[in-house]
Amino acid sequence: MDKQIKDRYNETILQEAMRRYGIIENQIHSLDAFESFIYEFERGSQAYILRISHSLRRSEPLVHGEVNWINYLAEGGVSVARAILSESGKLVEVIEDKRGGAFLVTAFVKAQGQAPWDLWAPELYESYGELIGRIHTLSKNYKPNQVDWKRPDWDDELFEFVERYLPASESIAKKKYKDICNHVNTLAKDRESYGLTHQDAHGSNLFVDGKGQITLFDFDECAYNWFINDIAVVLFYIVQDAEDWRAFTDEFMSHFLRGYVRACPLDSRWLKEIPNFLKIREIELYAVLHRDFDVNHIDDEWCARFMHGRKSRIENDVPYIDFDFESLAAQL
Repeated sequence: MDKQIKDRYNETILQEAMRRYGIIENQIHSLDAFESFIYEFERGSQAYILRISHSLRRSEPLVHGEVNWINYLAEGGVSVARAILSESGKLVEVIEDKRGGAFLVTAFVKAQGQAPWDLWAPELYESYGELIGRIHTLSKNYKPNQVDWKRPDWDDELFEFVERYLPASESIAKKKYKDICNHVNTLAKDRESYGLTHQDAHGSNLFVDGKGQITLFDFDECAYNWFINDIAVVLFYIVQDAEDWRAFTDEFMSHFLRGYVRACPLDSRWLKEIPNFLKIREIELYAVLHRDFDVNHIDDEWCARFMHGRKSRIENDVPYIDFDFESLAAQL
């Protein structure tokens, strides 16, 4: 989390956020979080999530855009963690920090169920694909309720981000990133291929209930992107724990795409672009870890494993996953 945001946060901000959502002291407890302050609270028999973010990271209109889209998807029948109103009937509460900025408070219904790690199976892969497909189908007709609520395009500030957090010694990685981004920016941006997407729909951002229903949450990164990028990001993370990445990709994508096309058509020409979107996410994560760690001494096991040999792989154009994605066309 940005140190400036941490320094501005205090108990008074939390108490005011609780007051605005009618939360009493013994109903709330904090949860681990990365970019915002996150709490769980109860009201009656229902559990909710309270999120306190800051205008230094997302403006008030962008947060409105996020919750507007979430509730649009929920109204369209997609299983997402719906945003709820505050005591005064607002989806976003603004608390001034007295330093020229503001904390932006939102609350959501807590997703039912548990993390999917021990539940993955072919049937769930298909449900996962169908969920993402339903989001993309609804996205094709989505328009924010207010013009200034429009979420950003995928590359807003990304070039600056990678440039800022990768050191000068990573000049090759920076160039590789720009080259791939330049390529994908030549791709069609029509209604059938480009729209508002989650961008981070991995297993840590969904729960599965006892009936096998997936509920997706954490739309903080949502932005306009190619729909195929959402599919690539899902694969990017779920492949991590597989022993044989190529075999797992074949199995997973076969089931995932079968579910996806039940809800949203996918032109087979987009399959060949998956390696490019995987590489974009790979380099972006590489930059994030340079920002958050001394990359020579990473104490997080997952991050350390990801970084092992990563510089060489990026510089030598080694595919993130060595797989013929066009072979999946039969699933469409």
